[in-house]
Amino acid sequence: MEKLASGTLKGGMQDFSLTVDRVISHAARWHGNREVVSYYDDGSEDRLTYHEIREAAARLSNALLEMGVKKGDRVATLAMNSGRHLVAWYAISGIGAVCHTLNPRFSIDQLEWIANHASDRFLFADGAFFGLAEELRNRCSSIEKTVYFTCPSVQKSSDVQLYQDLISDHESECVWGDFEEESAAGLCYTSGTSGDPKGVLYSHRSNVLHTLMTTQSDVLDIGVNDVIMPIVPMFHANAWGLAFSAPAVGARLIMPGGQLDGKTLYHRLKQERVTFSAGVPTVWLGLLDHMEATNSRLPDLKTIVVGGAALPEHLLRRFSKLGCRVLAAWGMTELSPVGGVVAPVPEFEEMSEEEKIPYQLKQGRPFFGIDMRIVGEDGTQQKHDGIANGELQMSGPTVCQKYFALNSKSATEDNFLKTGDIATIDSFGFVKITDRAKDVIKSGGEWISSIEIENAACTFPGVSMAAALGIPHPKWDERPLLLITVSGAVTISLEELAKHLASRLPKWWLPEEIRVVDQIPLGATGKVDKKVLRDTI
Repeated sequence: MEKLASGTLKGGMQDFSLTVDRVISHAARWHGNREVVSYYDDGSEDRLTYHEIREAAARLSNALLEMGVKKGDRVATLAMNSGRHLVAWYAISGIGAVCHTLNPRFSIDQLEWIANHASDRFLFADGAFFGLAEELRNRCSSIEKTVYFTCPSVQKSSDVQLYQDLISDHESECVWGDFEEESAAGLCYTSGTSGDPKGVLYSHRSNVLHTLMTTQSDVLDIGVNDVIMPIVPMFHANAWGLAFSAPAVGARLIMPGGQLDGKTLYHRLKQERVTFSAGVPTVWLGLLDHMEATNSRLPDLKTIVVGGAALPEHLLRRFSKLGCRVLAAWGMTELSPVGGVVAPVPEFEEMSEEEKIPYQLKQGRPFFGIDMRIVGEDGTQQKHDGIANGELQMSGPTVCQKYFALNSKSATEDNFLKTGDIATIDSFGFVKITDRAKDVIKSGGEWISSIEIENAACTFPGVSMAAALGIPHPKWDERPLLLITVSGAVTISLEELAKHLASRLPKWWLPEEIRVVDQIPLGATGKVDKKVLRDTI
């Protein structure tokens, strides 16, 4: 009988490494005819099966090996959601290289810093990002070559390499996964709203475990009968894992490309009979505005996931009227990224629809594979009573322990990630994030939640977006300032809005001032950029 170094008896199970190539190989073998439908920036579209996606990925892997890509090399992508982008993910990671997703919504200075920090060797980009990609290549000496998924709209020059040409002469079989499951598979940088962006280096093991975790019925609850459209981009924390979980369950996958306005999304969702989709609140609001303006419906759409920012109550109510289930999800780049989902619990059966809403607006419950706690300023763990608050800390096999190429750990000594979020946890296990530590408004020695003020404002008719932040006050240290944008040509009474807020918030939380602004700046991941706001007010 074989024993391990610890002296324990070794189990008798097969050695089966958890590498992400197994996901697409499984999809190709058991769901080979299921489609991946892609819409591209040049107006074209294609429909590839999982079998064809896997073959194309193997061809691209062989092309990368011929280009000199080695295990551990970083290969970057600068692209929206598409089948070709999906091919690149599996091709890069399959040979032990690292797929580094760049966010095209970052500034060129941010992209330059990130690509140089990652030492990216090659870049795959959409033709629509030709100018950005070329400038990035000129600024980053480590980038040896750029390959385009679609033909740039500018005159094609002799040195523009197209993806289709690159893979055409290569074999459709390649050796994948000949490395340890702890090997790096993907690299994604945080948005850097405070300080420089930080790189989160996902392992094959963490990505596969995250896939298995999120397909649970109490998490995303997806399966082979679903038609999934990830509106959240693949460069935004792995498209919340859907680029792995959809192939893993054999779901038909719709890749919408870069046109994410309400009208275009509606036609994509309707035409492809999408049942499940995920995106940030702003895209859902655009879709709802279009549907309500045209009196349209999406009878096939059963579930949407809202993440990236807090779920607004009015969005929940508007979708619920259409018969669509709304799941609030919370996560971070550092969590791979899903950390909690608002799945119903048995206690919901005893509640009215109105009684459920406060829970549905929270950030979700931990699922198997994720642990969490809230820690007070004195370092003690807080009660799960929905009242006590503290910093939310996370632990698990899909949680970042240290950042890429940085010496400092991101976790505590007992292996919990400090999220920087202030939260409560109630007796059902639902987490409610009351603020980011850096955004909480400190007034008279007490904390005021900017998120609570924003959510209350967005329930007032005509308010499309809201941002609350603290402004200096001679007596109270800080007081809330509320900025709002309005829908279309709607006129809003600030006096009535103030009364509305007074009916929903503690008196001492009420904004000192409310201003209507033309726009509220959003960061690269769709969240309100309060760093920019503070510099402009």
